Amino acid sequence: MKNQKKYMNSYLAGVLLGLLILFSFYLTREGLGASGAYKRVVAKVEHIVVPSYIENTSSYFHKYIKDGKEPMKNRLVFMVIGAFIGGFISGGINNRLKLKVEHTPNITSKKRILFAAIGGILFGIGASFGRGCTSGAGLNGMAVMAVSGFVVVAFIFGTGYLTAWFFKKLWL
Repeated sequence: MKNQKKYMNSYLAGVLLGLLILFSFYLTREGLGASGAYKRVVAKVEHIVVPSYIENTSSYFHKYIKDGKEPMKNRLVFMVIGAFIGGFISGGINNRLKLKVEHTPNITSKKRILFAAIGGILFGIGASFGRGCTSGAGLNGMAVMAVSGFVVVAFIFGTGYLTAWFFKKLWL
C-alpha cells in the first residue's frame, strides 16, 4: 500500500468534466463524444478498402462520405486523438506508462483481454443503437437537462450494476 499511486479526486474530476462539457458547448455548440469518431474511422477504412460499397446510398456509413466529405475531418476525431495524447502525457508525467494487463489471480491475461474486447465491442454496438456513447448521449444530455440524458445514464449504470454480478469473477 505504500507505493500506491494517487489519482485525482473523483469529485474534482467530475466538476472538471462538467466544465469541459459546458466549454465544449460554448465553443462548438456541441458537447463531447467518442463513438462518432470511431464510426468515422471505420467509414474511412471502408472507403479505402471497398469504395463501391460505401458510395452506395444504402451503406450505413454513406452519410460520412456523401457530397465529397472527408470523414476524418471532424471535431470528434480530433477530440479522441487529443484524449489519447493527453492520457499518454499524463501517464508519462505520473510514471504510469507500462504495458501490462491488470487482472486478478483468478483469471489469465488472455481471458481478461478477451472479455475486455467482447465488452468493448458490445458497448460499441450499444452506442450505435443508442445513437451515442456515454458522453455523447448521457453526459451531454444531462448537461442540457434533457430527460433522455438522465434516462441513458440510469440505464448505463443500472445495466452495469446488474450484469456485474455475473462477471464479478473477472475482477474479484
